[in-house]
Amino acid sequence: MKKLFFVLMICFVVYTVKAQEKKQEEKPVIEFESTSYDFGKIYEGKPASHEFIFTNKGKVPLVLSNVKPSCGCTTPEWPKEPIMPGQKGKIKAIYNPGNTKGSFGKGISVFSNASPDAVQLTIKGSVEEKKAEPQSPVKIQQQEGGF
Repeated sequence: MKKLFFVLMICFVVYTVKAQEKKQEEKPVIEFESTSYDFGKIYEGKPASHEFIFTNKGKVPLVLSNVKPSCGCTTPEWPKEPIMPGQKGKIKAIYNPGNTKGSFGKGISVFSNASPDAVQLTIKGSVEEKKAEPQSPVKIQQQEGGF
């Protein structure tokens, strides 16, 4: 009877280990077309955006649990519904430079149930002073009381 119990325990342990291995294999795999983007020159006060495209290369649904920017000047938009195996999704990064000028580099952390469970996206560029808009002479005269 002890031998039978021992054999059953070994079978149970082997079955449990195999089930755990299978569970680990059944993770979605998130694959981005690119994890960085360079805006080049943008102008102060004008928000700029870029969409990071990704694919679920795994065999189970991909769920993005959080997408967190490194600062308040960057706003991410991401799908809240699961991304099925083989489907694509996108994360939109909107950078608002406000009145700052000069080079910038910002990070966006993507957390999910995938492998890897965290991915870092980056945006960078250079903010230039807003160009003065030329005024029409007609508008200037109207403002001064002409016409």
